[in-house]
Amino acid sequence: MLLAICDLQEAIACDICGCGAGSYYIGVLPDFNSRIIGLRYRGNNIRTHLGPGGTTSYLTTDEAYHTAELWGGWTIKNKVRIMATIPVNYNTKKSQESDLSKTGLGDMSVQGFYRLWNKKSVVRKDKLLINDLWIGGGVKLPTGKYEPPDNDISGQSANLFQLGTGSIDFILSMMYDIRLQDAGVNLSAAYKINTANKYDYYYGNKLSGSLQLYYKFRIKNKLTITPNLGAGYEYSVRDLNGGYGVYTSGGYALYGTAGAELNCGRLAFGGNYQPPLKQELAHGAIKAGDRLMLHLSFMF
Repeated sequence: MLLAICDLQEAIACDICGCGAGSYYIGVLPDFNSRIIGLRYRGNNIRTHLGPGGTTSYLTTDEAYHTAELWGGWTIKNKVRIMATIPVNYNTKKSQESDLSKTGLGDMSVQGFYRLWNKKSVVRKDKLLINDLWIGGGVKLPTGKYEPPDNDISGQSANLFQLGTGSIDFILSMMYDIRLQDAGVNLSAAYKINTANKYDYYYGNKLSGSLQLYYKFRIKNKLTITPNLGAGYEYSVRDLNGGYGVYTSGGYALYGTAGAELNCGRLAFGGNYQPPLKQELAHGAIKAGDRLMLHLSFMF
């Protein structure tokens, strides 16, 4: 099965990027029956402090969020799957007034999935049809540094420039894959339930989902190339600071996604590019830019 995880894995470390509607989408993962470990890079950028209609001023800031992470998965008896991620973040912020950067450990996460349904049947003159459904949940830990001076109780400054949220958060997720021979569709959805951190800042709960179309091209039974194309949607409710709504938070974003996976034996390499198609973040005060993800994985 090709397993896509949208808002499920480790863009969790960057869920505070992009005005609270941060990306969890990482693309179509390689097949693995037992264990997998890999390195992944994710990058995205945003522009903050925008005026009406997206106008810029001396306050306008360009921010970039880069994450390198170690991640892995273990499938037990083909029914239970455990996945975990350890991210390291590098954030930059540039404006007419100053240039800032932060580097450090992000928020680690652990999730468990149960294979609710795995059905195979032969249709249309010996073509194999596969239906696969996983449900799961997990927890995000406050291992990334959170600095309260970076938030503004007035709600006029977005509280994004952090290495972590400082809170324990919970994730509910679903992944469904249907494939006819080598052509397939992958659907995934997740809901992230956040809690307030010790500074009484609460990042709004997040709902996300994706749809991916893919096709496996097999070359001499040694190499499999799987291009994929689709879209991802993210929605976040407004943050709360001391119980008060933060104006520069919340909203939605719709992204296009295009990528590919290359599998050769135990090795897999893949990536995707995600341009924003439509967005309304922080009442227009923030604009999200393109995103990029790359990974190298080893199955054993």
